[in-house]
Amino acid sequence: MAVTRFCDQPGLRTVGGTKNPDVSAIVGLEPDLVVMDEEENRREDADALVAAGLRAHATAVRGLGDVDRELDALADALGVRRPEAERVAFESMAIEADAPPARRAFVPIWRRPWMTINGDTYGASLLSRLGVANVFADAVERYPTVTLDEVAVRRPELVLLPSEPYVFATRHRVELEPVQAEIRFVDGRDLFWWGARTPVALERLRQSIGT
Repeated sequence: MAVTRFCDQPGLRTVGGTKNPDVSAIVGLEPDLVVMDEEENRREDADALVAAGLRAHATAVRGLGDVDRELDALADALGVRRPEAERVAFESMAIEADAPPARRAFVPIWRRPWMTINGDTYGASLLSRLGVANVFADAVERYPTVTLDEVAVRRPELVLLPSEPYVFATRHRVELEPVQAEIRFVDGRDLFWWGARTPVALERLRQSIGT
């Protein structure tokens, strides 16, 4: 088994990054399956792996409603059964409806330049479930580049600073003062990493944001 260097599973061999995998090393490992994601990995790398005779499975998640389906598809590709407790957790989550928007938030994912998310993203979907409206939901690009002046014009009440993909810290508060919004720090893994962790992550976000 091998992973990219961004995986949080210690002790496993790494074979490059998500955007620059070591295709030769992966082929040399002769895996039964290569698991990829449409957002994280490049099509040309997937094509190269398939051309080398490997079997690849690509996941695609744009919102909460996609996660359970994609986990089923991944389990099928791996030839395993998902734990019943995991299924129950997702069934319970599916019963909930998105809360009426109570607060408007700006969610930066990068700085220099500032970047954020639009409404067609997993992170925005989680926030919607919690009653938090993304002020850049209507952006054309899924991950638009913005200026803080543009952020201020949209008048968010809340700025959510995630711990990843960019590691925001207390020192970044001063840069966001022109936005004139409450600033809260959240776990970027809870906001952006979908999977079996999703139901619990959603609850942790609820507590972090105070919805």
